[in-house]
Amino acid sequence: MSLLSNLQCNSDRLWTTLEEMAKIGPGIAGGNDRQALTDADGKGRHLLAHWAKEAGLTLAVDTMGNMFLRREGAEPDLDPVYMGSHLDTQPTGGRYDGVLGVLGALEVARTLDDLGIRTKRPLVIVNWTNEEGTRFAPAMLASGVFAGLHDEAWAKSRVDAKGKRFGDELARIGWEGTEPVGDRRIHALFELHIEQGPILEDEGVQIGVVTHGQGLFWLEVTLTGRESHTGSTPMLKRRNAGLGLARVTELVHAAAMARQPGAVGAIGHIEVYPNSRNIIAGRVTFTVDIRSPDKMVLYAMREEIEAGIATIASDLGLEAKVEEVGHFDPVVFDEGCVEAVRAAAGRLGYSHRDIVSGAGHDACWINRVAPTAMIFCPCEGGLSHNEAEAITKDWAKQGVDVLLGAVVETAGIAA
Repeated sequence: MSLLSNLQCNSDRLWTTLEEMAKIGPGIAGGNDRQALTDADGKGRHLLAHWAKEAGLTLAVDTMGNMFLRREGAEPDLDPVYMGSHLDTQPTGGRYDGVLGVLGALEVARTLDDLGIRTKRPLVIVNWTNEEGTRFAPAMLASGVFAGLHDEAWAKSRVDAKGKRFGDELARIGWEGTEPVGDRRIHALFELHIEQGPILEDEGVQIGVVTHGQGLFWLEVTLTGRESHTGSTPMLKRRNAGLGLARVTELVHAAAMARQPGAVGAIGHIEVYPNSRNIIAGRVTFTVDIRSPDKMVLYAMREEIEAGIATIASDLGLEAKVEEVGHFDPVVFDEGCVEAVRAAAGRLGYSHRDIVSGAGHDACWINRVAPTAMIFCPCEGGLSHNEAEAITKDWAKQGVDVLLGAVVETAGIAA
């Protein structure tokens, strides 16, 4: 255990690697635009593959484009320990969301090489395709196929805003592999990620030990009223879909606030028709995003909101349509993997606390087919999905140190 207590990564090399990847697909305000299956995504993959080759790792790619970089173990027939995340970003994304998990895993392999440590189990670094889902919905698409949640043909038929198919774009950038998706055994998987929230920074805590992931419902709501003149239509004669939107916004907020702590809810994407300054909105379509780590709370929120929408529509003379467009139940991460993260932070003397992930991650899907846990490091102001997303060099190092300790403990050190 004394060796595990002293395992730490090369923070300068880690930070340089993060900075080099950030040069690919630069944004317009200091972040990144490296959306899935764009040319920039392809270039980022090539850079990762180059670094992996330098580190003596072997590369395999499955038919969804997931990249697997293997460091051989002393007992190669044992199921490997996996670590990683994703390289794709939002259109106005930051430098660290997902990327820290992939390049942090690469730093784990490099550090073990520096120290001459060979693990019993093989280690595999993974870059999951299209985690963000910003170009091809839904999010966590390729890990979802790997875990059996989505059919591969369906996933490859997803189209972006320009009508381009996922499968065609994957082939175009040259990263459609031949390995069947999901044709891998995983002993355990660890995903390092920035928190994407303010809790760790606010409390001055260095490491988040992720025990649960929130479940969510995405509901697409359409309220239909009647377009009419804003000036000449009497107030009592109006069928104002915009007013319905306002009341549903309040409804969603109240439903989440009534279930504190833990539950969250908001209106996201909004389309208003005809969207003219002197026409009362005749139709609005918008998304409701509700989340909770408690399944019963999550389902109760949905029931309350759908009933409330029906009442609001009736009161205002509107028609209402509600369609589920996204859903997953809350995630409980593996106790053994969680304890390995907690123990690694403790050995290093890093302050840590249990935390619930408010966002979806590839680990949430892989948790269905293998023992999984996540590690959070703080991010400045809790800001993510924004080019201003920022972490410190120390935060990055501490996260990778804990990943290193948890992975080596789980994989074992060869004699």
